[in-house]
Order: sequence, then structure tokens, then C-alpha cells
Amino acid sequence: MLFADKQPVDVVFFRHLVSDDGSVRHTGDNLVGGVGQGGDDEAILVDLARVPVHIDQIVFTVNSFTGQTFQEVQNAFCRLVDETNGQELARYTLAGGGQYTAQIMAKVHRTGSGWTLTALGTPTNGRTFQDLMPAILPHL
Repeated sequence: MLFADKQPVDVVFFRHLVSDDGSVRHTGDNLVGGVGQGGDDEAILVDLARVPVHIDQIVFTVNSFTGQTFQEVQNAFCRLVDETNGQELARYTLAGGGQYTAQIMAKVHRTGSGWTLTALGTPTNGRTFQDLMPAILPHL
């Protein structure tokens, strides 16, 4: 979700794969998982240089649209990777994660010199980004 001054401006998810400005792109929904060898089943790509100047925060979430809890999911994880150097910046194991259907994973926010990553890892419940807004707002 892209925010400007703590207000939601745009969202990228399986029904809206590219942000209106083109800076954030979802590679598509994978309903079955199992890429194998620890690979990523889905990805969200962000070109920070293209993010409009009024956008000051981008929040990354993982949620089960079907309502399946992470306790029911096998081998699930989410991670944040800097594609310029391949460095993994944050990783959360979701499998066995209890009776939660969502996680607020991380946010990137503008600073005077560019962007800063804050890993959050906050478990919560919700099927959609609208459901997650009350849990997201305290992190902005």
C-alpha cells in the first residue's frame, strides 16, 4: 500500500497488479504455492526511483484472501530482497504462525537521504487490505 501523509493513495494486489504511477508491480497471484527449492511464488517489485514524490511510505503485507490461517500453510515465508545486490533485508516464516491470516511485514519510508526500511513482522487478521488498515495505521 502506498501512503502520502498517512493517507492511503494506491494499493497493489492480485486484482490491481500495477500501481497507478507504475512504480510498484505485483507478479500475479499464486493460489497453489510450491515453486520448490525455497523459491518465491509471488513477488512485488518496487522501483523506488519512480515512486512519486508525494508518496512517503510503502507498507508490505501478506494476507490469505481465502481466510486460511498461517497455521494451516506449509513452508510459507515472505522476504524483502534488494534486487540490486541480491541481499535479503527481511524474512518472516509464516508456516505454523498461529491463527493469523495476515502479517504487516515491513515498510519503507522516505528520509532526507532516500528510503529507510523498517521490518515489522506484526501478525494480524484480515482477508483484504481494507481489513488490515486498522492494524497498519499505528505503524505509519
